[in-house]
Amino acid sequence: MDMTRYRPGRSPSTLSDEFNRLFESPLMDLARDFSTVETSQWVPAVDIREEKDKFVVEADIPGVKPEDIEVTMENGVLSIRGERSSETTSDEGGVRRRERSHGVFYRRFALPDSADPENIRARGDQGVLHIDIGKRDAAVSRRIPVEQ
Repeated sequence: MDMTRYRPGRSPSTLSDEFNRLFESPLMDLARDFSTVETSQWVPAVDIREEKDKFVVEADIPGVKPEDIEVTMENGVLSIRGERSSETTSDEGGVRRRERSHGVFYRRFALPDSADPENIRARGDQGVLHIDIGKRDAAVSRRIPVEQ
């Protein structure tokens, strides 16, 4: 039998609450994904990071031409959508196994208030979509000297 220490006053959900608090930060607001399974036939992997003067979103979207990707921003939500076409197969070399997803994808992310909707740039490079989202001037941190 395992022994556990009884701690009066501590609820069992305390660890869960601590994890929730850990993930409540401005960067995690950007990472909050509003995509749902019903809206996508496949979901590209996305990395999000914050730099001094911008947020960077990188999505793996191989096999999709940049002109077939739609990036929009509305009401503080960044949306990425597109479609990867299915390859046709000949009768001679039938498909034995298909692991590459195809069809419509749709991802949405809430942006923090510091994101500048007028300063967003997207580019495709070797199957990776790079989105740079500038920060508003007021949101860029700067050092303020303390006078004596």
